[in-house]
Amino acid sequence: MKILIIGKGYLGTRCAESWENTEITDKHIQTVEDVLELLVEHKPDVVLNAAGIVGKPNVDWCETNQLATIKGNTVLPLIVADACQQKGIYMLHIGTGCIFYGESPDPKGWKENDYANPSAVYTRTKYAADLALSTLTNVGIARIRMPLDDRSHPANLIGKLISFDKVVDVANSLTVVEDMIKVFYQLLAKKAEGIFHVVNPGSIKHKEIIAMYEEIVDPKHKNEWISEEELVKQGMADKPRSNNIMQSNNLAKLGISMRPVKEAVRDAMQKYKESIK
Repeated sequence: MKILIIGKGYLGTRCAESWENTEITDKHIQTVEDVLELLVEHKPDVVLNAAGIVGKPNVDWCETNQLATIKGNTVLPLIVADACQQKGIYMLHIGTGCIFYGESPDPKGWKENDYANPSAVYTRTKYAADLALSTLTNVGIARIRMPLDDRSHPANLIGKLISFDKVVDVANSLTVVEDMIKVFYQLLAKKAEGIFHVVNPGSIKHKEIIAMYEEIVDPKHKNEWISEEELVKQGMADKPRSNNIMQSNNLAKLGISMRPVKEAVRDAMQKYKESIK
């Protein structure tokens, strides 16, 4: 299986480093023809779309750069999908579970086909792509949440949490990157259609992650805990962040599993310690 990854960002690069017979491109895509040229050049069996707009230094950037965010998160995936449909090539798109805000109607968490309730520009544009792409055959959508990695990177949840003096303690689903890479590969190999929640089973609080960090990596670390309301009131976020718990029913139907979240986070934290030495 030859894989073409579109988007040379954090997650695309991590996947490319882990898989054989894989090409990755950071070509600036504006038209369907741009993607068709890539497909002719690389002749992939499958495509992973890892391109998109997150915003710098964070997603608040998207609130005042709406058109750029729409082009990167809604228009671009549809352009890639158009080209893949023309060539009969399977496409897996990286989505986000941040489209869900708050508690699900189901006590077990948000399901793949639940209607989302996004409020921020970033999450609205990501969900718009999901709604359109999910109508197509030969397309999969892999939603992830707060990627936590075993190596240092600005987008790693570990690095984000320890960099803040003030942190909100909430329970969330999250995605351990090592597990995500394996699941993505299986979805590509199976050419799995539909929506998949690529999150480790269970939920974990920020306090639990920080406690593991202080136990395993840095016992001297300190931070202050604040409420979600204070996060916005104190100007540390323009809008409330998405906090949610998700179910992964569609992965289970394919026989794909991920480690329980607390087990996977502890393992990643131990590897993280070794990687930063």
